[in-house]
Amino acid sequence: MMRVKLDDGAELFYRVDDFTDPWAADQTETVVLHHGMAKNHQLWYAWVPVIARHYRVVRFDMRGMGQSSVPEPGYPWSVDNFAGDLLEFLDKLELERVHLIGETVGGSIAMRFATLHQERLLSLTACTSPTSFDDPHHGESADLIEREGVAAWVENTIGRRLDPQIVPPEYTRWYAAQMSVTPAHVVGGFQRNAAGDLRPLLPAVKTPALILAAANLREEVLGDFRDAADLFPNGRRVVFPGVHGFVQHVLPVPCARVWLDFARSLSR
Repeated sequence: MMRVKLDDGAELFYRVDDFTDPWAADQTETVVLHHGMAKNHQLWYAWVPVIARHYRVVRFDMRGMGQSSVPEPGYPWSVDNFAGDLLEFLDKLELERVHLIGETVGGSIAMRFATLHQERLLSLTACTSPTSFDDPHHGESADLIEREGVAAWVENTIGRRLDPQIVPPEYTRWYAAQMSVTPAHVVGGFQRNAAGDLRPLLPAVKTPALILAAANLREEVLGDFRDAADLFPNGRRVVFPGVHGFVQHVLPVPCARVWLDFARSLSR
């Protein structure tokens, strides 16, 4: 197991998957995969085989999730603080410039990071990621978590995350179990404190950006994720028809292949 210790003492678990040609190690670029709220690095499992043959892949567990250390209740959860963790993580691993891929809140954090440190990015990708947290939905989620726990929140939201017409029930159960073990004060604390609107900041980001989304969501309480592509000067949008939910989990292999095409186009 590999861990990075941040300056405040928090430890972030990570792993590296690299199946690139060994004689080209000096030219190999790095991709960092940033998961979303109440998840962990394992949710990227189907992306890795597609990408790691061509890029060094680094995936980590966010503070408070997976195998990373969990702060005590009262920690000031915010998109900005998670972006700060990401910067420290890259610095500790001596990763000067990377391709950054984030999903759901991880994509929001990635977009915020780009507004602060775009010089550290080769490209930016956000999958089903909100650009604003000024919505009562987040407070309602925090209320549910405080009343009934994380598992109840996951059960209440799983129908808008995964498309049952495409994913098998075994996958849905595994996915829900991965989320449900996240401490309630982590998920509820972020949902309670998350605030802010990234949209006014994104036009200043010149980094090539890819936005991935399904054609629709059930109960689109989180907004229309597709609009973010229009905010980036170098933004591209890929919408997957005939699917609803979090497309990065519903169709992970097609999403990874779309990303590969995007990344390769940047060097042409």
